[in-house]
Amino acid sequence: MTQQGVRWSADQVLALAPDTASRKAGSKLGAAGPWSEAGCSDEGVVWGLCKGSGSRPYQTVVDVADGAGPAYKCSCPSRKFPCKHALGLLLLCASDDGAVPSGQAPDWAEQWMAARRERTARKRSEGAAGPASGAADPQAALRRAGRRAERITAGVTELEQRLADLLRGGLAPAEQEGYGLWEETAARMVDAQAPGLAGRVRELGAVPSSGPGWPVRLLEECALLHLLGQGWLGRERLPEGVSATVRSRVGLPVSADGPPVRDRWLVLAQYDTADAKLTTRRIWLHGADSGRTALLLSYGAAGRAPELALPVGLALEAELSSYPGAGQLRAALGERFAPPAPVRIRPRGVTTAQAAARYGAALQDDPWLESVPVTLREVVPVPDGESWQLADAASDSALPVTRVARTRPGLWRLVALSGGAPVTVFGECGHRGFTPLTAWPRDEGEMVTLCSCIIDHP
Repeated sequence: MTQQGVRWSADQVLALAPDTASRKAGSKLGAAGPWSEAGCSDEGVVWGLCKGSGSRPYQTVVDVADGAGPAYKCSCPSRKFPCKHALGLLLLCASDDGAVPSGQAPDWAEQWMAARRERTARKRSEGAAGPASGAADPQAALRRAGRRAERITAGVTELEQRLADLLRGGLAPAEQEGYGLWEETAARMVDAQAPGLAGRVRELGAVPSSGPGWPVRLLEECALLHLLGQGWLGRERLPEGVSATVRSRVGLPVSADGPPVRDRWLVLAQYDTADAKLTTRRIWLHGADSGRTALLLSYGAAGRAPELALPVGLALEAELSSYPGAGQLRAALGERFAPPAPVRIRPRGVTTAQAAARYGAALQDDPWLESVPVTLREVVPVPDGESWQLADAASDSALPVTRVARTRPGLWRLVALSGGAPVTVFGECGHRGFTPLTAWPRDEGEMVTLCSCIIDHP
């Protein structure tokens, strides 16, 4: 797909898919066979008719040029965004066979495009006008916050007592009772309006079934939960950054109040994690000028993909505002000034030893941090028994590849890309090891996506 001289790759298109099933279905529609009257405009809008099971073809149109981000419209009954027809159309555009010529959009596509641009302009105008009159009473908001803090404190006190009872009686009952041991406690944390604590409590239920060594892992997780509880009870004595981290980990809502930073943000990686209630999308960005790494989070209810989707490997000029908290990398996406475009930049890489040290330093500000984003330079994927590791080409240090990464096809893509030669790899480095997400060959080739699908919770 060409938009202002930019051609998207198939990997960048498939990174927009809401789930694995949509990726497979969209890939089957990425050929010219089912399509008719397909076309595109210089502004980055593409349209086409896709033959389906009914007598009338589905009308599909995609706008990737608007500053508000990719948008999709299809007459099919699917509730997924983008649907398989939108993905197939974008894949058709991404091919080099000229299957989607430039032309004038049909009336049905023109009407949708005009309505979308009008809504976008209206939202921007309303945003520029500032908040509406009659804002909420600040004193009432303070009273609500105080009552919630009291409920959380009561919940934390109860959780501390339950952890003490568990350790006093030994860890053996945890294996026998499974999730039942923790569900009631998690429900109590929900009642205390501490969803962050509830989530961590629920995760404890899976530890006894995680294989050999589970008592050590359970004890470690209980210790972190105890530390978080003590952090809440003593939050007034903590440095402001750490106190903000504790409030966020407990589950208090926070807003991105940091000053906006305008930059060309390279989309390094995008992937989803899912549980029974929520799908979470993580998008890693790297500032071409600032050198900052930022994380965008987007959520979707169970069975629905998050709305925010960005093309991996391209950069968008936009503003980001940071969330509070010591060492916090999460940010909110603000105004976008230009559609995604290619840039010839890579994050500055570090050695495997430096990556491990970076994670260790980050734990000082956030002891509950699972991992940090890291770009490894000059590493080679090598087998290590039944596992894999990323070995530093210039030293004898290495990082193990996480179990979840070893079970995905992305690892074999990385091995094929390397071919035994050093590569540059971006991913997440934590106490479980390193999870590769994207990579570059040594010869300055294009970014290769290693993960763009749903990752199950370990």
